[in-house]
Amino acid sequence: MASQSGNHGRRISVVGLGYVGLPVAVAFGRTGVPVVAFDVDATRVRELRDGIDRTHEVEPADLAAAPLHLTHDPADLKAADFHIVAVPTPITDTKRPDLSPLLSATRTVAGQLKRGDIVVFESTVYPGATEEDCVPILEAVSGLTFGRDFSVGYSPERINPGDKVHRFETITKVVSGSDPETLDIVAKVYGSVVQAGVHPAPSIRAAEAAKVIENTQRDLNIALMNELALIFARLGIDTQDVLKAAGTKWNFLPFSPGLVGGHCIGVDPYYLTHRAQRAGYHPEVILAGRRINDGMGAWVASEAVKRLLRNGCDGSLQVSVLGVTFKEDVPDTRNTRVTDIIQELEAFGVQVAVNDPLADPEAVAEEYGLALAALDAMPPADAVILAVPHAAYRQGGWPLVASRLKNGRGLVADVRCCLERGDKPDGIDLWRL
Repeated sequence: MASQSGNHGRRISVVGLGYVGLPVAVAFGRTGVPVVAFDVDATRVRELRDGIDRTHEVEPADLAAAPLHLTHDPADLKAADFHIVAVPTPITDTKRPDLSPLLSATRTVAGQLKRGDIVVFESTVYPGATEEDCVPILEAVSGLTFGRDFSVGYSPERINPGDKVHRFETITKVVSGSDPETLDIVAKVYGSVVQAGVHPAPSIRAAEAAKVIENTQRDLNIALMNELALIFARLGIDTQDVLKAAGTKWNFLPFSPGLVGGHCIGVDPYYLTHRAQRAGYHPEVILAGRRINDGMGAWVASEAVKRLLRNGCDGSLQVSVLGVTFKEDVPDTRNTRVTDIIQELEAFGVQVAVNDPLADPEAVAEEYGLALAALDAMPPADAVILAVPHAAYRQGGWPLVASRLKNGRGLVADVRCCLERGDKPDGIDLWRL
């Protein structure tokens, strides 16, 4: 369905102003539609009022151009009649879905719900969660009846943090509603801002399922590449050489090995497997891929230590790790797998120094107990693990990396293969996935 223009007549609220919610709120706000932008974090709201977006997803000029009513007061949600819930849906330490942020946000919206309101969820969930988990809360807290007094929809978020090309407005939006009339309204509302158009799904459950399999597919393809890297390392073959050769075939898919973290690819498959197990089916392929990807950080660390020992290093080993966020050019450290590398190195007795130009040092210290070091304060290292290829590292290239090594000599583990192999200085042993 093509993008629609015109006044849909709805007053918008966006609940949750993170990587997903803020771009959504700004997109609607720039059209002149009244938008209540709500977050429980008063500090976050204060920063946004000052024009500061710590996620770097929205440019200051775009934020200023969107006349949002930024608030942390739930009562302000009463001014809206079309509520978009865009809060995180993480997993627990035991790899189970953690719906607590979503259910808390649902209770917040329910407390302000009015007759005629529509609540649309964008958070990643398993099929059935909107109607089975969220709707009962909306009814119980509001005292209203679903289907008569209010309705719901589901429109999965497709935000790719750090991506300046594939944005909220330029990605086809999947929409769904609890009844045909609601679906039509949801499609019109999103169609008013999403230039790429909307795709109406036949049911909320189908839209929920579509979201989890998008990232499950990517997870499995990356798991295959990671398993190939494990195999080729044992065979003494450069994985990138193999992929470059295989990539000349027209239907070979362009995936690469690497660390799989963050709040999407490394999380969403567990929502699907959880629901499958509840239905009496134990997923084999999906969980196998998850095991491979979750083990890559520890493998990178152990492989680096083995190579250092083979190169004659002994005694106390010093390793510098460059990058700790879950992907390049974003400050988000949630579910980063770089910490797996660090923990495994320390388990071997290695001294580790960590640098990241984008990560918040206080947040890293609080979440992971790690102290970030300035580049020039890192001690000379036996090895450098370039874990996250931030722009600063890519631009610094070999001179930056080599300067971290003892006398410019040692091991460099290029996890994402961003260093040009042909420009490698003498005296450096380059290993890449």
